[in-house]
Amino acid sequence: MQNADTTKYIIHSKIVADGIIERPDIVGAIFGQTEGLLGSDLDLRDLQKTGRIGRIEVVVNAKAGKTRGTILIPSSLDKVETSILAASLETIDRVGPCSAKIEITHIEDVRATKRQQIIERAKFIFTGMFDENLPESQEIADEVRQSVRVEEMQYFGKNKIPCGPAVFDSDAIVVVEGRADVLNLLKYGIKNTICVGGTNVPPEVAELTKKKDTVTAFTDGDRGGELIIKELVQVANIDFIARAPDGKSVEDLVQKEIVRALRQKVPVEQVIDKYVVKDQGSPTDNARAPRLPQRKERRPAPEATRVVASKVKRPSREPRERDTRERDTRERDTRGRDTRERDTRPKAASQEVKKEPVVAQKAKVPSSPENKRFKSHADDLLGTFSARFLDGGDNVVNETAVRDLVSTLKDYTNEVKTVVFDGVVTQRILDIAADKGIERLIGAKVGSVTKRPASVKVFTAASL
Repeated sequence: MQNADTTKYIIHSKIVADGIIERPDIVGAIFGQTEGLLGSDLDLRDLQKTGRIGRIEVVVNAKAGKTRGTILIPSSLDKVETSILAASLETIDRVGPCSAKIEITHIEDVRATKRQQIIERAKFIFTGMFDENLPESQEIADEVRQSVRVEEMQYFGKNKIPCGPAVFDSDAIVVVEGRADVLNLLKYGIKNTICVGGTNVPPEVAELTKKKDTVTAFTDGDRGGELIIKELVQVANIDFIARAPDGKSVEDLVQKEIVRALRQKVPVEQVIDKYVVKDQGSPTDNARAPRLPQRKERRPAPEATRVVASKVKRPSREPRERDTRERDTRERDTRGRDTRERDTRPKAASQEVKKEPVVAQKAKVPSSPENKRFKSHADDLLGTFSARFLDGGDNVVNETAVRDLVSTLKDYTNEVKTVVFDGVVTQRILDIAADKGIERLIGAKVGSVTKRPASVKVFTAASL
């Protein structure tokens, strides 16, 4: 039996004998025929006594009058001595009364075999025994943060709407879509959030927005987020709109993306046309026509303005109706007289109502042919939500987005005489224009303006 602690090599050989022989015969022949052959230093008996040669293993099988078998000799000698010992075995030509032949097949390096076993075992240990270890420090920190965020989350109203702890006391809140969005914002320290839970805005949320000073709608950058904003504009009091990047959800944003999106929030007046649900009117209506009536419904003209407008319009109502009927007669000559009078009379009355505030506005700021030179700029900017700065020679000196118009106007130092933009003329923009010496503001609409500086003329794109 080999000593596993000292064995370095194993000599593998095979034996073929012409006759029937057994294991003791083979072992005796090995010791007897190699005795004195290699000198005293490599004598097998002495090497076995000192433990440098292990027990000789022999396995034989006799068949058809011949014996075949294998011989294994463990060795703790070095490579040279082991090679000499192995070569001496091939000098044995008889075993007992039978002729025999021993041939060395190979010498096994036990240490190399152990190294391969170590490699295979290490692979198994690495892949199979580290899965159930304790999590790393980052995983522990994330787990603690998650548990803290869940504990911080509170619920609002009888429907238990998920919200942050600061919603109850803060003057400003952020309205998001779902519970996961609230959790993600809590993760980065934004605690004044509340969710609507889908497109059906709860009445509690709609009522809460009317009690807060500042309400920001922060939704996903997809079609669903746009629909939620459209509903919030109808049922709630929204001041600003913020959107996640296109194709991303609020719950997947990292801190940098959340901060950037909230900093780029847009006043709802600047993008009201995009999110107001328009009536499905006649397909021949101008695409820009529905925008003016909607703004008039949100910002009704003062009582004095309506009185002045009615006084201006009342004497000329009959001539206008007659002109309208004559024009309709030329355009629709195939229709009967009765049908024409029935169709045109309500239309003329509708036009009277729609044009009253416009006439009152023209009485304040009369349009002139020279202002029509800005119409090309207004047409170019239609639908782009952009703004252009023009100098005294009507040359474009700068362009910016409408959402950045206020900050850009404040910081702009060069000469600007006219600002044309696809947005709503608000009191804030009007005051900044007066401070900067701007002579004209041309926007898509005029918002709720209570004070008009005499130095700034205000026009709408439709009036050019």
